[in-house]
Amino acid sequence: MLLKVPLLLGLIALGPPVCSAKFVDESKNTPLFAIGVEFAVFQFNQAQEDEHAYKLLWVGRSQRKLFSWNYLMDLNMGRTVCKKHDEDIDNCPLQEGPGMKEVNCTFIVDARPWISQFTLLDSTCLQT
Repeated sequence: MLLKVPLLLGLIALGPPVCSAKFVDESKNTPLFAIGVEFAVFQFNQAQEDEHAYKLLWVGRSQRKLFSWNYLMDLNMGRTVCKKHDEDIDNCPLQEGPGMKEVNCTFIVDARPWISQFTLLDSTCLQT
């Protein structure tokens, strides 16, 4: 029992910093972050009732949660002339005129690369 008390005290002392939910800056060029961005854009397009696809224009914030594979990203996307089920959306021109739309979104994506699984944990978007 006496050996368990120091261990418990150590866990209490180390627990909050180690288990904190702090996000730190992550390079936009990190392969897993880039895949997470593609996943977030795909999920956004699938959830939209709009038949037109949106494509990535730029990445603002790029962060990763400490001690996890959770990525926080701010993405700016524009509405294209292509349908969302077309093949090459990245090379599709943006809509102009009255059909032109842009959205700013914040996504949190959980990556589990060892089983090739990505999960969208949270998303918030505003049309600009």
